[in-house]
Amino acid sequence: MNFLEKKICDEGIVLSPSVLKVDSFLNHQIDPELMLQIGTEFADRFKNEGITKIVTIESSGIAPAVFAGLKLSVPIVFARKKKSLTLTDGLLTSSVYSFTKQEQNEISVAKKFIQPGDRVLIIDDFLAHGEAALGLAELVDQAHATIAGFGIVIEKSFQVGRQKLEDQGYRVESIARIKEMDTKGITFILSEVMSS
Repeated sequence: MNFLEKKICDEGIVLSPSVLKVDSFLNHQIDPELMLQIGTEFADRFKNEGITKIVTIESSGIAPAVFAGLKLSVPIVFARKKKSLTLTDGLLTSSVYSFTKQEQNEISVAKKFIQPGDRVLIIDDFLAHGEAALGLAELVDQAHATIAGFGIVIEKSFQVGRQKLEDQGYRVESIARIKEMDTKGITFILSEVMSS
């Protein structure tokens, strides 16, 4: 069991066979030491990929992305879900459906922050149906940048997200891969973590 799997078992709350609550360390309250471990793990896995930017989506992807960016010495760009008065021109936009919130969001990033020569690592907190990941990929594609891969904090492997990304040829690195879960417990797929 790796460090993240242990944290999930200790503090995660299974609300249903498809919903995991991790608000004590990732989605509401953030455990900075854990985020440093996660960021370091992503940086180790993608250190030879020539990453120039990390792209994520607000808000739960920001903390792991920042620590990975710190380790890789690259800027973090996060897609906004809400319209901003200061972010109006020169936007890359994509539409993302959230199964958790049961709503469609238009996400956006200023074009100036992702350039055609960039090699992008996309980081997200969860991978389930793959909607957010594919929405972020669409933004990077619109910028004519290259996607080096996806760093996922928690993957629900019993859902179709990984398959969608791999079918498009993307590299997917997940720190915790959940095979199945219910109120009695969580089963993980073979731990992929190299360091701890």
